[in-house]
Amino acid sequence: MSPNPATDLKSHLAGLFTTALEVVAPEATDTPVVLERPKSAAHGDYACNVAMQLARRLKRNPRELAQRVIEQLPNSPWVERAEIAGAGFINLFLRPEARREVIRSVLAAGDAFGRIGVGGGRKVQVEFVSANPTGPLHVGHGRGAAYGASLANVLEAAGFQVAREYYVNDAGRQMDILSVSAWIRYLELCGEAVPFPPNGYQGDYVRTRATELRAIDGERFRRDAAAVLERLPEAADGDEDAIEIRMDALIARAKALLGEDFDHLTRFVLERQVEEIRDVLSRFGVHFDLWYSERSLYESGRVAQVLEVLDQAGHLYTQDGARWFRSTAFGDDKDRVVQRENGLFTYFASDIAYHHDKFQRGFDQVIDVWGADHHGYIARVKAAITASGTDADRLIVPLIQLVALFQGGEVVKMGKRSGSYVTLEDLMDDVGVDATRYFYLARKCDQHLDFDLDLAKSQSNENPVYYIQYAHARVSSVLEEWDGDRIDLATTDLAPLDAPAELVLMQRLASYPDAIEIAARDYAPHIVAFYLKDLAAEFHSYYNGTRFLVDDEAVKRARLALVLAVQQVLRNGLALLGVTAPDRM
Repeated sequence: MSPNPATDLKSHLAGLFTTALEVVAPEATDTPVVLERPKSAAHGDYACNVAMQLARRLKRNPRELAQRVIEQLPNSPWVERAEIAGAGFINLFLRPEARREVIRSVLAAGDAFGRIGVGGGRKVQVEFVSANPTGPLHVGHGRGAAYGASLANVLEAAGFQVAREYYVNDAGRQMDILSVSAWIRYLELCGEAVPFPPNGYQGDYVRTRATELRAIDGERFRRDAAAVLERLPEAADGDEDAIEIRMDALIARAKALLGEDFDHLTRFVLERQVEEIRDVLSRFGVHFDLWYSERSLYESGRVAQVLEVLDQAGHLYTQDGARWFRSTAFGDDKDRVVQRENGLFTYFASDIAYHHDKFQRGFDQVIDVWGADHHGYIARVKAAITASGTDADRLIVPLIQLVALFQGGEVVKMGKRSGSYVTLEDLMDDVGVDATRYFYLARKCDQHLDFDLDLAKSQSNENPVYYIQYAHARVSSVLEEWDGDRIDLATTDLAPLDAPAELVLMQRLASYPDAIEIAARDYAPHIVAFYLKDLAAEFHSYYNGTRFLVDDEAVKRARLALVLAVQQVLRNGLALLGVTAPDRM
């Protein structure tokens, strides 16, 4: 049976090198054989650096060693020739018939082409977005959403079991401030004049929550403005400390005046905020298996339980009435407070409990997608994981850099609802979901992103997402004009495919599983975005210089099989990025 270029071929080629090493260096047959795709098709289909790996160990010249390996490579019906390049790389060039086999593999596998088994079914959790439910998602959250969702898709394609999770920060002072902000706007609607605090949550969404609250509960939460403002501490403009003290006093007054109704109001506002976030993300094509509540960690007692375990192990101590975690013992730059002198737990305490729970749920690896401003937080979380008895290397933290929007060469602000930042919903309304998803992935996540709105909306070859989608639509147009049975193309004779452009396209198709493997290994879904752009470029070049519906039936069917395979891979890759594959543009 012919090797499958997507799976068996690579193993077959690695076996050739292992056989050669048994003769050239029998003491080094345990050396792993790594095959990679050269950046240029002129350098062959695969490159192997085994001679360079062994040169130092064997104290031999790498190019001479490479020549000996080539001389001992067994004959293969799939290898045309092997050449030495550079300091000792061995480049393999496949026979045309070997390259053609990828077309059959693609058409046979369909949507499953590119799915590989390197993950081995290991369980991975990807937690991403996890924005505080205190306002709309902004464009920075959007980049994290696109990255996390696409990374999860790539990991699944690579053979991992993936769980997608959103951590809802629904506990603590920030939720109290949101509740008070909505309550004051609610009181305004009821005719009670209470000055809005400068450190309250701004934006139309707070007024929306207040309007919803009054529509459902009427004046249930109405209290006299005089009672709300009675003996509140004064706070002069610009006095940040006094402003924060006044907010704390206002929160305490709201809780005293509303009693149990304050908790009802908080839950109502929280549920509406989370529902709005969920709706925006759903429109963005992002879905989660679990929305995990921070509040549940406190209500279940997990925070106290995990801290008690750390205390019993000697990892906590008390100083100035507060409890501290000895994070410096595990590589952090200073120890961290987990419980304040007033008895309240810190956010770090709940993060310790949350990560402990993640590993208790049986994940082999945990991936936290954080904003770049959280870089300094990694060491303390890893310290807590280590102290809990888990290998901290099982936590991976990709950092998402900032996004700047440009239009006409100028930074643009489009915020309609927040008053201070651009929402993800605004961006989707302006350029569409497909362009937004792709442009977010057009650069590595740890690089600053300049998002060109004009380019994202343009229907031109300079717009990468349009360029890729247009390639998919062009194939549909050709196949529609042909109007034959596409299923039969899977078994057609491919021998007529021998033009350089066709061989390059087939080589590119065969490298798609490699792109998936690299993207999964490096937590880099942008690799798939780059791959699709390259594949589209090679297809457009082929399309512009080739007639498909020729009189020669064998040539016509072979070319149609090739472009149908190209379309399938384009569709598979776009699906991983959360981008649609239209049949018409």
